[in-house]
This record gives sequence, structure tokens and C-alpha cells, in this order.
Amino acid sequence: MIPRYSRKEMTAIWEPEARFRIWFEIEAHAADAMADLGVIPKEAARIIWEKGSAAQFDVARIDEIERVTKHDVIAFLTHLAEHVGPEARFVHQGMTSSDVLDTCLNVQLVRAADLLIADVDRLLAALEKRAFEHKTTITIGRSHGIHAEPTTFGVKLAFAHAEFQRNRERLVAARKEVATAAISGAVGTFANIDPRIEEHVAAKMGLAAEPVSTQVIPRDRHAMFFATLGVVASSMERLAIEIRHLQRTEVLEAEEYFSPGQKGSSAMPHKRNPVLTENLTGLARMVRAYALPAMENVALWHERDISHSSVERMIGPDATVTLDFALNRLAGVIENLVVYPANMRKNLDKLGGLHNSQRVLLALTQAGASREESYALVQRNAMRTWETGADFLAGLKADKDVTARLTDAQLEAMFDDGYHLKHVDTIFRRVFGRA
Repeated sequence: MIPRYSRKEMTAIWEPEARFRIWFEIEAHAADAMADLGVIPKEAARIIWEKGSAAQFDVARIDEIERVTKHDVIAFLTHLAEHVGPEARFVHQGMTSSDVLDTCLNVQLVRAADLLIADVDRLLAALEKRAFEHKTTITIGRSHGIHAEPTTFGVKLAFAHAEFQRNRERLVAARKEVATAAISGAVGTFANIDPRIEEHVAAKMGLAAEPVSTQVIPRDRHAMFFATLGVVASSMERLAIEIRHLQRTEVLEAEEYFSPGQKGSSAMPHKRNPVLTENLTGLARMVRAYALPAMENVALWHERDISHSSVERMIGPDATVTLDFALNRLAGVIENLVVYPANMRKNLDKLGGLHNSQRVLLALTQAGASREESYALVQRNAMRTWETGADFLAGLKADKDVTARLTDAQLEAMFDDGYHLKHVDTIFRRVFGRA
């Protein structure tokens, strides 16, 4: 985790102190269930809770023990025994390390998912507000980076809102996918621990009992989780790249807010660069990169190995912390985005009305010309405008082959930009449930 790209609430989930506290809760809930089943004395379970809850787990001390044991869970249990006393012998009865490690990881991922869903909610709110603000702000749509037909800036933002609404649903599904606990003992057979203990711990930790584990929770769940984060990051990058393009000097239809005192370049004082969205593009690459090792973790040897462990110690915090930071940065970009409707209009008019070429093409076919003839008539006039800057409508009116089928009044009617926006309300109702 790099502090520059971290937010406190998310990083707190992955701090050693938080991890050890979760480990303790898993062990203590298991002790409660064992006591209810008569496996250990009820008084022992009470003392484990009382003394463990009051304990301040010393990370340095646990690390010191681990340097000897070479085993992190044993090091923790040894330190816990220093707080609990003789009753510590009843801790971890019939359990294996993976019961604690895997259940804890899933608790952390669920908590991280809750923050990421809240992050997306902030972004969705920003996109909705700005979409309605620019619902009818006309701008040129582009395909292949080239002028196509008009749309509105609000529709562009509505598109992003719909995409992130799907991403929210994906995150909810990913949260559910990893919200399982395994307290099944060695190789997952429950030979030395009652399945009811797993059910109790799972319920107390806000998880579901894993239907079948092989000492480890199956890693296809985690692969799906991290792949989902990668998809969210890709959507984030798509929106960031749109803003980066719109901020180019030759376009300048929208730009990131440039705060007082901000500097764009150490050499050129005039610079206002899209630094936030460029940063988001880079962070998206990192989040996507974590998806591949998560998928490679699925194939473990037999009932278990620990080849996944080192991977998850890195990608768990790094992927969630990075995406949390990036989503909030993107929400801030949208909330403060500076939009230039006049430049949008100027760019729209730059090609002398060529964005109406399809309307003329269709009108000619409706007037009796074949599609091939219609296309040729429109294209020859369009290319003249493209190459010389001549007015497209004027060229069409001067073309006798065109005016043989369409009157000047009919041609002029096809250059009403409002025509392209007539279904904006329909799009908004579909996306937002209101227009």
C-alpha cells in the first residue's frame, strides 16, 4: 500500500492490528460454540472472550514469536495465551490455520467491498447530478475520434452512470461471492470439529458457511472478486480517457478543475494538464493487474497448499486500497469538472454541417434514389466540404442531382440539430427512472 494512493478507512481494514482482532473474534466465537456443545468448559469460553477482548495485541511481539515458530497463526495463538492464561489451551480446538486465515481474509474483503460500493454510490450521485445539468448541452459525438453525429454531454454522463450502476451490481455480487467462512479443520472433513461450530462462527462474522472446503476456501471465489475489481477499474479508465480527450487543447470541451495555486508544469507556466485522469488511467492498470494472480490462485495442489498466500497478502490490500482511492478521485473529478458548452458548439460547427449527412442520405432514399446513388451524392458533397471548408448545406442546394429529389426547404429542415436530441428523455428515463 502506497500512502500517496491510500485512504485511511480502507487501509485500516488491512492493518496488522485489525487482522489480529479478527483472528481473535473467530477463535472466540468458535470457543463459544464449543462451550455450547460441551466440548470445552463454558467458563473457559467466558475467560477467552474477557481477557482476549481486553488485550492489546502487540504486533512486534507476535513478529518476534513468528521469527522462532516460522508460523504466523501459531505466533498469534502463543501471544494470545500470554493474555488469556491457562484457559488458552481450549483455543483453536480441532481447528487448522486456514480456518482462521481464510475466514479472516473474507471478512476483510467483505468490509472492503462495502467501502467500494459506497465509493461507487458517490460517483453515481455525481454523474447523475452533472448529467441532468447538461442533459441538453449539445456536443458532437465521435467514432474513431472523428466527428459523427450530435449527442449531449448529459447523455455521455448518463452512459457512464449506467455502466457504473452495473459495476455496483457486480460489486454486490462479488461481495456475496467471498462472504463465506470455513471452520472445517484439517482437509475440510470436520473430523475434529463439529460443523455447527462453523455455522455459529459464520453467522457471528456476517458470513455464510462454505458448503465444502478442502481446508481452504475455494479460490474461484476470490478470482471472481478481483476480476470484478478489474472490470470496475476498466470502466473508471474509460471515463478518465474521455475526459483526457475532451481536455486536449484542440478540443477543450471539458477539463479538470484547476485549483488556485496549482501548477501544471515545472517549465511552462501556462500548462493545465489532466493529471488526475492520467493518474486514474495508471491506477486502473494496476488494479487490473491483480486479477491475473487471483485467477492463478484457483489451482492449488490437492486439498491445499500455500502458493496463494503470498499473492493474497499483496493483492488483498493493494487492489482494494488502490480502487478505493481511484473511485473517490474520479468522483471528485466529475463533481468539479469544468464544462465548456460554447466550445462544444464551436467544435460541432467546425465541419460545416457534415454531421447531418445521414439525414440527407435517408431523405434521398425516401425520395426514390437507391441507397448507392444517395450515398454517392451525399459523399461527393461531404468530401468537398471536408477538403475545402465549404458549407455543406449550400453545396447540397447547388447540386442539381440532389435538388432534383429534395427541395431547399426539405434540405434546410434536415439541418435542425434538435432532431438528434429528440429521444434524450427516453434515454434518461431508462438510466435514471426519470427525465
